[in-house]
Amino acid sequence: MSFQVTLQPSGLHFAAAPDETILEAALAAGLLLPYSCRDGACGVCKSKVLAGDVDPGRFSASTLTDADREQGMALLCCAQARSDVEVEVRQVSRVGDIPVKKLPCRVQKVTRLGADVIVLEIKLPASEKFQFIAGQYIDFLLAEGKRRSFSIANAPTASDFLELHIRLVPGGQFTTHVFEKLKEKDILRFEGPLGSFRLHEDSSKPVVLLAGGTGFAPIKSIVENAIATGQTRPMTLYWGSRDVAGLYQLELARSWEARLPGFRFVPVLSDAPASDNWNGRSGFAHQALMTDLPDLSGHEVYACGSPAMIDAAREDLTQRCSLPVEAFFADAFSFSNDAKAT
Repeated sequence: MSFQVTLQPSGLHFAAAPDETILEAALAAGLLLPYSCRDGACGVCKSKVLAGDVDPGRFSASTLTDADREQGMALLCCAQARSDVEVEVRQVSRVGDIPVKKLPCRVQKVTRLGADVIVLEIKLPASEKFQFIAGQYIDFLLAEGKRRSFSIANAPTASDFLELHIRLVPGGQFTTHVFEKLKEKDILRFEGPLGSFRLHEDSSKPVVLLAGGTGFAPIKSIVENAIATGQTRPMTLYWGSRDVAGLYQLELARSWEARLPGFRFVPVLSDAPASDNWNGRSGFAHQALMTDLPDLSGHEVYACGSPAMIDAAREDLTQRCSLPVEAFFADAFSFSNDAKAT
């Protein structure tokens, strides 16, 4: 037995078995819906069920609250259809021809850029062609079926290695291993590319990029791909952190203003100590954006960071700056068992 899932307002539909999530069924049908962690933690796939019944599955109560459920919301990476259903999903695209692969890789370089951030380069097998779209991520495959997800930080034009930005998570098994034991030539396994986050190249609207912490990684991939491909859309990047150390590739981001026509970079610190001698923008990055661009009705916003940052930015930008809901694209990082790690 299977049920029909209809996406509104597009009218696209596909079959979903009772034992698969709506997201899994959509991907199997060649439809790409917004998603990131696939573990009910980040909230990127949160959507409204317009008709029919779903089993919400296992999810984080902080991501899908009781109030959300009362309003008919569900997380499509967890929810399973229990009847024919209609779901509101405004950002739908067709899955491309890029295959998802499970591959071994070799640690090529480990660079510590602060007390809690490492830039990790992994060498890809020479016999395998690995393709991805700027903005996507990979899952490291660990023991006992566990996964840890990290966004790819380099542009797709660099085909023989991947760059990942890894923040130390207190008590985190994998990130602690990376910081304390991982060394060059170690072998890891991963699956990818994964995720729906990417620059929508069929639009000519000005682009606003919003990053928090290591949410900078997929933004870096997008910007460097724009430089490599000669992209001409105006782009503005707001990168927020507590202190200067959190802007761990500050000079690189500044250099993009000279390398990409129409690009502007605005670093923002929320809690800089006096020792930082910071004379730039202060506060939260999305609030600086709102000050500079109070009318976003003609823009697209691409945001990467914690779920709390994503939720605050989405609410404020759509309600106070006239940003269309369908023009807000997000990649939320979380710390759940198998979710994307910052």
